Amino acid sequence: MMGETVTGGCACGAARYEVEIEDRDAYLCHCRMCQRASGNISLAMKNVLKNKLDWRSGPDWYESSPIARRPYCAKCGTSLGFAFNEGDYMDITIATLDAPEGFTPTHHFGTEHLHEAWLDTSALPRKKTTDYQPLVDRWMDATGSLPE
Repeated sequence: MMGETVTGGCACGAARYEVEIEDRDAYLCHCRMCQRASGNISLAMKNVLKNKLDWRSGPDWYESSPIARRPYCAKCGTSLGFAFNEGDYMDITIATLDAPEGFTPTHHFGTEHLHEAWLDTSALPRKKTTDYQPLVDRWMDATGSLPE
């Protein structure tokens, strides 16, 4: 799947990008920097060539360490990726893609901080947002339609 162009951006739309990808392989990063930057136990990432990434608007950048920085949206707080200060590649977060389906995790990184209990949650009960009536009521009152 060479040369596929995908698009993405932050939650509020202030930061937008377009990137040409070589494949749909992705990975989960469990390093403490990603955990803290995202406020989550891991980040799903796609490695891309920097020169194939076109920021249509935004982003803001956070110097997350002496060797790396992270694109994000200062307006809504969305974490958009990770980039070493040097090198040809960087990562974009899978969740910021307009169509994240079809990307496949191929490995884990930063496994010294991996939280094993969160990897396989397939046996846990599942509930759709539309099955939680207090949320549906609030969303309908605010927007007049159901949440996505």
